[in-house]
This record gives sequence, structure tokens and C-alpha cells, in this order.
Amino acid sequence: MMKKSLALALFGLFILAPLAAPPRASAEIGIQKDIHVAPGETQDKIFSLGGNVLIEGKVMDDVMVVGGTITISGEAGQSVVGIGSRIIVKSTAVIGKDLAALGGTLEKEPGCTVGGDTIYFQTAEIRDKIFKDGLLSSGVFSMSLIPIIVAIKLVIIFLWLMAAFLGAALFPKPLAFAAGEVRKSFWPAFGIGFLAIIVFSGLVLFSALLSFILIGIPILLALVAAGFIIKVFGRLVVFYFLGDSLLRALGSRKISALGAVLAGLALFSFIGFIPVVGFLFGLVMNAVGWGIALRTKFGTRENWFQKKPAC
Repeated sequence: MMKKSLALALFGLFILAPLAAPPRASAEIGIQKDIHVAPGETQDKIFSLGGNVLIEGKVMDDVMVVGGTITISGEAGQSVVGIGSRIIVKSTAVIGKDLAALGGTLEKEPGCTVGGDTIYFQTAEIRDKIFKDGLLSSGVFSMSLIPIIVAIKLVIIFLWLMAAFLGAALFPKPLAFAAGEVRKSFWPAFGIGFLAIIVFSGLVLFSALLSFILIGIPILLALVAAGFIIKVFGRLVVFYFLGDSLLRALGSRKISALGAVLAGLALFSFIGFIPVVGFLFGLVMNAVGWGIALRTKFGTRENWFQKKPAC
């Protein structure tokens, strides 16, 4: 159970792996088209939206498919990730790192080689568990709340859209710098952000208790304001990081701050609508946003916590 929970919590990180690495010239991008790596052929990286991917040769880097199918009998040097895809791993397949399936189906033949972890997250089963057998089937929650939840999500997306326009217009360089640091220091940023959120939550709770005797009210207001600023800047950096990675994977070379932030908002929002995984993904990226905001001092320096050399 513990291993399964850890796998679910880290799934949001695994689906980012194909986007985090900068693409090379020979990356294969497909939108609603089939991609075939024939025996003896070598491909750098594959990213497909709704296409069917057949790998009989070798892919040097990652393979990521949203929808469609992945059939691999050859070799993938890094990770193979499918979101809502049908994944077929033949007995002759060799995957250098992780095999991750979010929704869809996963078929593994005996004899295949996976160098890292195999993560199979069956979204339909989790959804049925929540809606039919879990909290949403009780008297407190009901299926009638789903339209309300969707409406709230759309309002939140609209608010982040306005923040994206303002942030990209006012702070393009800090956002770009901090997003670059996410690529370099993803795990340190996640760790710092995770600890910061815990400490911040404790301080908010403590100041809320002090508010009963009025002393804690100004402290609470100051904490709320600080948390709001950190969250907004950190989330915009996450949008920039996701959007820049996605657009580069799709072949773009000249990417504006606004384009990167808007593309990242679209990708973040899309994943957010996936049951359970969207929630876990949001938690992970929220911690990364907090961590990178504090680590780079809001995009103004490389590492706020780095020790200064002795004179």
C-alpha cells in the first residue's frame, strides 16, 4: 500500500519527464498522425497527441503519447509515458527507465525489460470508486455537485488567465529565469517548497489561534498576503516551465513569455481535469512553485539558500 501511494504521488513527476528535457533536432512530433520507427531506424524523441506510435527500432530519449496507442517491440532509451493511451509492450521491448500509464490500458508480455518503475494508474477504476462506492455516493456529496465543481474550476482558470497576462507583461525576465532554474533544480525546489508549505500552514494556524486575542490578526493578514504572492509567482513560473517545454517539444524556437505562460496554463488545466491525478499533479507542482519562488528570491538570483564564499 505504501509503495502504491508513493507511486501515485510521484506520477505527476514522471509525466513531466518528457517535457523537462530540451528537445533535439530529430525529435518526432505528431498530432493525430501515426509514427513508425522501423527496425534498424533510430529516433531521438517522440511526442504524439492522439496518434498511433509503433516502435520497432530505437528511440534514444523519451516517448510520450496522449491518447492513441503505443506499441513497442524495440528499444526506448528513457521513459515511455501514455496518458489515456493503449500501451502494448512486446516481449522483445527494452525500456531504459520508467513505464508509466495514466488511464487507458497496459499490456506487458513476459520477457520485456523495464529499467525503472512500472506505474499503471487506472483512472476509470478510481473514478468509479469515488463516485459509486466512495464519498460522492454518500448523503453529504452527490453527483449533482460535479457541474458545480467544473464551474469552479473554469472560474479559477479564468482568474489564472488574467494573472498570466499581467505576470508575463510585468515580469517576463524573472519568470523566464525562475523557470530555467526549475529545469536545473526540480527536486531541490520541490523539497524546499514542500517544507515551506508545512511551515507556512503551521504559522497560519498559530496566528489564527492568536487572533482570538487580537494579537494575531495583523500577523495572519501579513502571512496571507505573503502566501498569496508566493503562490501566484510560483504558479506562473510553473506555467512558464510547462509551456516553454511543451512548445519547444512541438518545434517552436522563438517563444515569448506570454506564449509560454498561456501554453503552460492550458496544459496544467488539462491535467487538472483528470480525476485524482490532476489533484496529485497540482500538489506536486504547487510545492515546486513555492520552492522556486523562495529559492530564486522571486526570480532575481540563482539560489537564495546558497552559502556565500568566505572573503
